[in-house]
Amino acid sequence: MSDTARTIRVTVWNENVHEQREEAVRARYPEGIHGAVAAGIEEHLKGQVTIRTATLDEPEHGLTEEVLADTDVLTWWGHAAHGKVSDEVVDRVQQHVLSGMGLVVLHSGHFSKIFRRLLGTTCSLRWRGADDRELVWTLKPNHPVAQGVPSPIIIPEQEMYGEVFDIPDPDELVFVSSFTGGEVFRSGCTFYRGNGRIFYFSPGDQAYPVYHHPDVRRVIANAVGYVAPTGERDLPILRRSAAGWYEESAQEQA
Repeated sequence: MSDTARTIRVTVWNENVHEQREEAVRARYPEGIHGAVAAGIEEHLKGQVTIRTATLDEPEHGLTEEVLADTDVLTWWGHAAHGKVSDEVVDRVQQHVLSGMGLVVLHSGHFSKIFRRLLGTTCSLRWRGADDRELVWTLKPNHPVAQGVPSPIIIPEQEMYGEVFDIPDPDELVFVSSFTGGEVFRSGCTFYRGNGRIFYFSPGDQAYPVYHHPDVRRVIANAVGYVAPTGERDLPILRRSAAGWYEESAQEQA
């Protein structure tokens, strides 16, 4: 990144529930899952990002209008408390995504209110918690999110996510995973909503140290760079155009 390039402002959101309830999760992620995700982004995008974290129990879940207006990319991890996220905050995040804020949804965030709202489906899937090995295969090796990672990424222990994954067809399918039991899963997907980009990446669970995995951290950092807006944010609106408006516009620009 050049000195004149824009710094990406990242907010890493995590419900931070398992870390408070379960000693094993606290030992695995002493700074919280949000801390591990933030560290991985900083590791790979040092000097290119500023990072804040936010959690469920903060006022407005840490996602006030001021915070979101100052966020280029929001990452989202949730699992045990999807229903506790206020609809008002979901509405607010949705408007910012439609205006151009990037969103990276991680693992069980597939069932979050915001992801289901933006995709318009149940986002349900098949799962099993049984120490499966996950192989993450790259389908688009030239995609920005896939840069610098091997194919497959080998994750020795992981929760199994399998098809059918009730999502719209992704705009781009970057990764697909296979598991010990033979299941497959669309594990790395992009979606475009309004002026915003969304990337969903499934590897990562509170029961396993997946967010310490170097290749997983690389993918998340790549995704942050990919979904970051490249210009000013603007919510798409209904516009009425008179006949010949483009000719007048061209004359004004001449």
